[in-house]
Amino acid sequence: QVQLVESGGGLVQAGGSLRLSCAASGRTSSTSVMAWFRQASGKEREFVAAISWGGTLTNYADSVKGRFTISRDNAKRTQSLQMNSLKPEDTAVYYCAQRSRSWIVGRMALPNEYQYWGQGTQVTVSS
Repeated sequence: QVQLVESGGGLVQAGGSLRLSCAASGRTSSTSVMAWFRQASGKEREFVAAISWGGTLTNYADSVKGRFTISRDNAKRTQSLQMNSLKPEDTAVYYCAQRSRSWIVGRMALPNEYQYWGQGTQVTVSS
């Protein structure tokens, strides 16, 4: 089992920045993919970004490209999401996710590809 704990959420004005972190504990795989999803009130959970074990593969939702950057530190078993130029529409609960198996092209934006999820952290962007 893998446990994921997010941190770093909060309230920020539009145009500002936040950095989310996710710490993993328990059994982890050397091929794991880590990702961020978000869910706004009344909406379905949506993909934000994903990163492969070695960091050589990344994928971003079109809505965050050029503004968000995903990264990971395997030695510390953490991943981060640097969010810049935040917009009110980025307001959501952000979830860290992990899958034990390796990257599959075209499928890393799908929530059901991930076995482990954090409890979520709220990000609120005021206009």
